[in-house]
Amino acid sequence: MLESINLAILPTFLLIFARVAAFFVAMPLFSYRTIPAPFKVGMSFFLALMMVYTVDVPDEAILTMYPVLLLKEVVVGLFIGLIAYIILSAVQIAGGFIDFQMGFAIANVVDPQTGAQSPLIGQYFYIIALLFLLSVDGHHIIIDGIYNSYALVPLEGLIDFGQQSIAMFVIETFNKMFVIAFQIAIPIVGCLFLVDVALGLIARTVPQLNVFVVGLPLKIFVSFLVLLFFMSLYIFLAKQLFTLLFSTMQTLMQLFGGS
Repeated sequence: MLESINLAILPTFLLIFARVAAFFVAMPLFSYRTIPAPFKVGMSFFLALMMVYTVDVPDEAILTMYPVLLLKEVVVGLFIGLIAYIILSAVQIAGGFIDFQMGFAIANVVDPQTGAQSPLIGQYFYIIALLFLLSVDGHHIIIDGIYNSYALVPLEGLIDFGQQSIAMFVIETFNKMFVIAFQIAIPIVGCLFLVDVALGLIARTVPQLNVFVVGLPLKIFVSFLVLLFFMSLYIFLAKQLFTLLFSTMQTLMQLFGGS
């Protein structure tokens, strides 16, 4: 049985397994604590086993730098997953903006998927975004992206992390993330700002009315009412968000590949 196993592909298999496993560690939806670790390891193993025969095997001269190549594969997988996580964090930031205006900022909940505290509306938006991603088979596109990454970042290629283009691209990604968060939050935050203005005018014209008692339930009611009409727009913004996520991952892999 051992003779039927080609041990020459073992170094290549370990390189592929390192990138795929590191990608699943940082990638949203696959990196959550609710997904068992044996499932992550097993999925990474079988994906690497299927991909090892479709990837060009590095030359033996290149394998003399095997520890460097192994470290490079881990870094590439982590960076690709992390850049996707940064883009998807726009939903949580938008929820934080909305919760602050609604008065829900003090009532954060513990996200069982990440173990961190998250805003109520942000968690609501985040779950809807993940369900939308699953409904359009976006997780298949993510797996297809890590498969196609070897065409852009080959196993034998090294990455110059000192080049300015990679740093500028990460900074631009941060900027886009905050812009998308602002676009998601602005309908509700804008309406709540108008409610604050109206309450301020009422406080000046009717001093006997305690606007602090009336204001909090009124802002919560207006927020949920606007949120009901905003959901169609949010689905459109979620579509744009995932389009940006996939294009950002591809661009980062192109920068890693030197193209």
